[in-house]
Amino acid sequence: MDGYDLDLDDIDFAPVEHDVERLRLLTLDEAYDLLNVLRRVAQEGGSAAGEADRLAREIGARIPSAD
Repeated sequence: MDGYDLDLDDIDFAPVEHDVERLRLLTLDEAYDLLNVLRRVAQEGGSAAGEADRLAREIGARIPSAD
C-alpha cells in the first residue's frame, strides 16, 4: 500500500466507556482468518451459527476483498 498514509486522529471510532480498554487492531491477515473461522461455524450450523453469520457479515463489510 505504497503512498497510503493512515492518520488515526482522522478516524471516528465508536464511543466507548472511559474505563474500558480498547483492543489493538487486527492485521488484515488476522481479519481474514477470523472471517474464515466465522464462516465455517455459520455453515456447520448449531447454536452459534446465527451469531457467527452476523459477525462474518459485519467483518466482511469492513475489510477489503481478498480477491
